[in-house]
Amino acid sequence: MDIEVIETSSLGDRSYLASDGQVAVVVDPQRDIDRILDLVNRKGARITYVLETHIHNDYVTGGLELARATGATYVVGAGDEVEFERLAVGDGDEISTGTIRLRVLHTPGHTHHHIAYALHSSDGNGEIQAVFTGGSMLFGATGRTDLLGPEHTDELTHAQYHSVRRLAAELPGTAEVLPTHGFGSFCSATPTSGDSSTVAEQHTANPALTLQEQDYVDTLLAGLDAYPAYYAHMGVINKRGPEPVDLSLPEPVDAAELRHRLEAGEWVVDLRERTAFAAGHLAGTLAFELSANFVTYLGWLYQYGTPLTLIGDTQDQVADARRELVRIGIDVLSGAATGDITALAGNQPLRSYPVTDFAGLAAARKERAIRVIDARRNDERAKSSVSESIHIPLHELADRLGEIPDGEVWVYCGSGYRASIAASVLDRHGHQLVLVNDAYDHAEQAGLIQS
Repeated sequence: MDIEVIETSSLGDRSYLASDGQVAVVVDPQRDIDRILDLVNRKGARITYVLETHIHNDYVTGGLELARATGATYVVGAGDEVEFERLAVGDGDEISTGTIRLRVLHTPGHTHHHIAYALHSSDGNGEIQAVFTGGSMLFGATGRTDLLGPEHTDELTHAQYHSVRRLAAELPGTAEVLPTHGFGSFCSATPTSGDSSTVAEQHTANPALTLQEQDYVDTLLAGLDAYPAYYAHMGVINKRGPEPVDLSLPEPVDAAELRHRLEAGEWVVDLRERTAFAAGHLAGTLAFELSANFVTYLGWLYQYGTPLTLIGDTQDQVADARRELVRIGIDVLSGAATGDITALAGNQPLRSYPVTDFAGLAAARKERAIRVIDARRNDERAKSSVSESIHIPLHELADRLGEIPDGEVWVYCGSGYRASIAASVLDRHGHQLVLVNDAYDHAEQAGLIQS
């Protein structure tokens, strides 16, 4: 049996295509299904089943559209209430197509009705070759259990413990573990380890298998921190049934229209590299460099329904951003402008601010008092921080602008990415800024850390 991994690294997730050469099944597909259709066409196979392990909270599924586009049967756990037709499956049910055979296992924890799919080998011996674990057993971790609300978290955490133990008890050690989450997704309760694993390896690596139940529960709960605000929209969209995906380019916008939108206070997002933004940008624009973290943090700060215009170097850059945004249900874009930023400014002067590193911050502190903002998350801050810095996590910044001190403000995070977004927010409000665009590890080398 051939199993292909479809990475969505920007969201820290994986989808899977299992094929016997004639027919194929797809597990937990992302919204942009063209990637999957291209892959299955290259294989010369036909998709007969599309399987969901759970109603996803971190992205909009492509499952419904993929099933409709291919004529495949759409499979969703029986306990999940949805507004579309699907094959509802429960614990012990089997799915067979060609030589592919899967057994459904109810594995609550990440959600109440979460299921896993055990894939039998096609060589005739009936052994379990792999298990699609969704958000239950991850690589050295488990899926978080707080996404359905605090009133469910304790119950789901205990359920997660038993679900992972069930997988470990019922499946052979040689079975490959194929999770959906755990590659940077905030759906992971604690950091994961490795890029592949088996059930046997998880016996010594997974906290649900190495800890006693209450110790596991306490460890998981202690590891939970804030997750992206856009998660609140994903389950609603997925239960309703997402609209067909639209990857077309937004309408072009000229310099005059850009200025009008900025004056109206609309969201105009600059996709360019963060130091290019710092060197020159339109007043009022927000810096969301199009890189691995783009969609997570834009979705976290964005108010759904707000008019959104993109600025990019090229149309390809805008197209890539468009693809990322539809994955979290931001389907409507007000337009896009591309090309030289000076030309897009028209007759308006560009704004800018300095960029430095932690060594530069240390040097400046020897000359004068420096006001420093730490834009990292609470869990990062708890380990260590730059001495005398003010902690305002990026996702809280809009509500805590009144805490920003007057005068020059320096902003840092773990890499410079979140700090660049924070700097653009503060620049939009007229603050004098310096962006610390550097890896946090270098702060200790510069002698700036307090533990």
